[in-house]
Amino acid sequence: MVDSLNPFVVSGKIPPEYFCDRVEEAAQLEKSLRNQLNVVLTSARRMGKTSLVDFVFDKPEISENYITIVVDILHTTTFREFIMALGATVFENVATRSKKLRKQFVTLLKSVSASFGYDPILNVPTFDIRLGDLQNPEFTMGEIFSYLESVDKRCLVVIDANFVFSGSKRRLMDEMFFSSKRPFYQSAKNLPLEPIDKGVYLDFAMSNFKNANKNITEEAFSHVYDTFWGVTFYIQRIMKDAFAETKADDTCDLNLVKNLIEDYIDENDSRLREQLSYISESQKELLYAIHSEGQVQSITSAEFNKKHRLRSPSSTQSAALKLLEYDLITRKEKIYSLSDPLLKLWLDRKIV
Repeated sequence: MVDSLNPFVVSGKIPPEYFCDRVEEAAQLEKSLRNQLNVVLTSARRMGKTSLVDFVFDKPEISENYITIVVDILHTTTFREFIMALGATVFENVATRSKKLRKQFVTLLKSVSASFGYDPILNVPTFDIRLGDLQNPEFTMGEIFSYLESVDKRCLVVIDANFVFSGSKRRLMDEMFFSSKRPFYQSAKNLPLEPIDKGVYLDFAMSNFKNANKNITEEAFSHVYDTFWGVTFYIQRIMKDAFAETKADDTCDLNLVKNLIEDYIDENDSRLREQLSYISESQKELLYAIHSEGQVQSITSAEFNKKHRLRSPSSTQSAALKLLEYDLITRKEKIYSLSDPLLKLWLDRKIV
């Protein structure tokens, strides 16, 4: 007997038949790109940004008519670093397609001519751009987009960024796309991804179980969805495990998913320990305090600092900035909370 293909994909590209919802977001992204509008795709971590881009770019009407470019700026904190990432991505995705395109790239990017080289082993040109090469990043960006306009096939550019409500990433995004001093001003559409609707996701899960002669209770799915705050990656992972553990003609119930969640926390124990080993004591103290409260509006208030024995409001503010930068906490409408539901579950175990 051949096992059923697991429909809950957690890595690589997702086949269209196993892609859950995102109908409206996919339509918006495709429409924006086909109308020559740059797109900034933002969301909380693990919400499915990359999967959505892959899904849209793999559509025949896109893949057959455009050169698609995804610029990942997760690790960039300055405009100069962004330009470095943009240049390297354009070279890799466009210039390497032919000798003609490489020659055009070298010719048009005069401001970084020292970054071009040649690999005698692979017998290919190289583009080794460094921060020091970017003396005038705005000018270099203009050269890059002039190059894209010169290509005989239209290019679609998606800039994929981790969404941080406060901290360096958000400031970078604001500076690049919403400052009148930058060339991108008012030229990019911000497309945020929110959690998939719970009812839609429930129908998707039940349908896929049913197609394999399996069942899942609404209670079980709801527990997974609520426990992980609707974050796509975590839901997919637990559903993938639940599907694998449920035999034909059997039902995945609440007890099974609870056990799978506990197993998943165990699986990530070492990683989370290591992640927290890199932050200072004052940052840990604040992280634990926010975890204890769930949501905090005024982290610098005397009441909050006294209750959790924090060092001082100024120390708390400094620690918060770092935790935001590390994406361990988030701030929305002046409310602070943990960013990662898995970290919250792990801390539930560790902190009594």
